[in-house]
Amino acid sequence: MVQAVTDGQKNGRESMDTLGTAIKKKLLQIIHVSVSPERVLFGSFITMIVMGTLLLKMPLCTKLGHIDTIDALFTATSAVCVTGLITVDTGGFFSPFGQVVILFLIQAGGLGIITFSTLFYYFIGMDVPMKSKLALESTFSYRPVKNIFSIIKSVFLYAMIFEGIGALVLFLRWLPRYSPGRALYLSVFHSISAFCNAGFSLFSNSLADFRGDWCVNITIMSLIVLGGIGFVVLYEIEHRTISGGRFSLHTKVVLTTTAVLTVISTLLMLTVEWGNNLSAMPPGDKILASLFQSVTARTAGFNTLDIGTLSNTSLFLLILMMFIGASPGSCGGGIKTTNCAILFSLSINRIRGLVNATMFKRTIPQETVIHSVSAVMGSIMFLILMLIVFLTVEEKVISHIVPQHLFLESLFEITSAFGTVGLSMGLTPYLDTLGKLLIIITMFSGRIGLLTLTYALARRRKVIRYLYGEENLIIG
Repeated sequence: MVQAVTDGQKNGRESMDTLGTAIKKKLLQIIHVSVSPERVLFGSFITMIVMGTLLLKMPLCTKLGHIDTIDALFTATSAVCVTGLITVDTGGFFSPFGQVVILFLIQAGGLGIITFSTLFYYFIGMDVPMKSKLALESTFSYRPVKNIFSIIKSVFLYAMIFEGIGALVLFLRWLPRYSPGRALYLSVFHSISAFCNAGFSLFSNSLADFRGDWCVNITIMSLIVLGGIGFVVLYEIEHRTISGGRFSLHTKVVLTTTAVLTVISTLLMLTVEWGNNLSAMPPGDKILASLFQSVTARTAGFNTLDIGTLSNTSLFLLILMMFIGASPGSCGGGIKTTNCAILFSLSINRIRGLVNATMFKRTIPQETVIHSVSAVMGSIMFLILMLIVFLTVEEKVISHIVPQHLFLESLFEITSAFGTVGLSMGLTPYLDTLGKLLIIITMFSGRIGLLTLTYALARRRKVIRYLYGEENLIIG
């Protein structure tokens, strides 16, 4: 009799476990039905921003015990979108708990909220929904992946290793200046912020106090570059270095474009500012400051120079770098280095009378070229639209602050938000509610990408089964 009761209880538990598993799977199917990968990305970022806003509204997150809703929303969006633009001073306004909340939002936004949700599926022993898998593949890989968990483990592993090494180096450097606890806190915060290309700093003047410190500068720049070239590139570098073999075209293009842009922008910055902002510095510090500002303009947002005092040429150079941004599958924004390389190759080949875009003796598929052109042109049109609206609604608000350079500062601010960079000429804190909302929209659009945003908001993609007749145009 006892054995019969025991068997009955065991069967009952097994039935309940089976029922529970079936219910969980059914709920996941309901949640993900008719949800495109773009909407999964869109919804994940929106959810994290809302949660971050609510957390930052808590009295213990600020030193004064309160924060305006628009400022909480702005800060949460800037952190999740790893931008770095701020309306209130991060180190002076937020309490240690609030700063930790911001750091969590930076890490979640940098690695991707979908990444964390996939890790959750892994821990509970369930398969990743197809929509989430497609979203991850489109973010971190240029080809289908059999084991999506291998990508996730690599992403978290790289983040922990590089952020840990960066924090250790910064800790040892800052230990003589600060107490052990303070040095550790500052090093962890800035290491994560740098690797995620966020640009948030606990110093009121960013890293200007360490302008000539080679250790701090090299560490921060290394973290920015590692976080900005993309996890698929890091994965290839690791495995090709160990096992040998050739790099993929994607990795070659990313590394080459990153190096070329960094060298060109550094030389131009050094030449233009040699007798201006850099005039009082030793030659070594001039090179370091130019290199740092060139690297950080590619979506990181830290600065060692006063951005507002730079020449117009340097500011325009920074705008171009911010617009290009980082590489696909990374923590950064912008139109991406690969799109820049594709357009450059296409333009050069067209001038030479060739039809296709080619790089490293490989032809880029026409579909990829069309997608690239669409992304770049869409980004330009979006920036123009946002700039017009921004100037229209904010001209009376900020005209007394920057009466001579309103257009330049507004363009700089909008581009910095779209490229998720965080550099500013000092305009952000003076914006009214509407101006802050415009910057919030721009940061969000730049982080998830315009094409992703368009697909996420579209009701249904139209499938056109016919073509109109062709007719030519005079194009010059």
